Amino acid sequence: MMAEIIAKLDKYFFRLIVPAIGDTLAMLAATMVLATVLGFVISVVLIITRKDGLRPNRWVYGVLNFLVNFIRSFPIMILIVALLPLTRVVMGTTMGVQGAVFPLTVAATPFMARIFENAMVEVDPQLIEAARSFGASDLQIIFRVMLKEAVPSIVSGTTLATVTYLSATTVAGAIGAGGLGSIAMNYGYHRFDDVILYTGVVILCILVQLIQLMGGWIYKRL
Repeated sequence: MMAEIIAKLDKYFFRLIVPAIGDTLAMLAATMVLATVLGFVISVVLIITRKDGLRPNRWVYGVLNFLVNFIRSFPIMILIVALLPLTRVVMGTTMGVQGAVFPLTVAATPFMARIFENAMVEVDPQLIEAARSFGASDLQIIFRVMLKEAVPSIVSGTTLATVTYLSATTVAGAIGAGGLGSIAMNYGYHRFDDVILYTGVVILCILVQLIQLMGGWIYKRL
């Protein structure tokens, strides 16, 4: 039994599993970078226009808040399938890493926007008022006061989001995006090969632990 497992790993590990790990990490990295940038921009607009924000505007906040909640309400697989036509237009393909990044980013951006918004809203209002009294602009308050004070919470939330969208890459992989999800489904589940299936599961568990350890380390440093 053990000899059979070793033989299968020797046959498939470098040919299939290692490239799949690379594809998964590429999808995750691209998704989180894009979602963090876009989510931060959206969160700034939400913070500025919310009812008790720096420049309240109920219409802008209402529309943007609705869109964020609406996109977040979709199960990831349904969202990926629903976005297939738009993904084909934007990315030129719906397959592989390139085809997965767009729908994953669409899904992750509202998640990251909420993380930024909730973290910055929790900043002590007295700090904001003190900054106002010194003549700080809205952007200075956001970047030099709110963002600075919210960094530990943002790191904690981003760690959670990264783990969440690592699992989302496997869903995308199962429907054509490649990566560990594709290997686990096509070579493990559909071919009844438990060695490949559970190897993918173990690798994903290891990646989750590494992300958690890195996030915890950064949080403690901050």
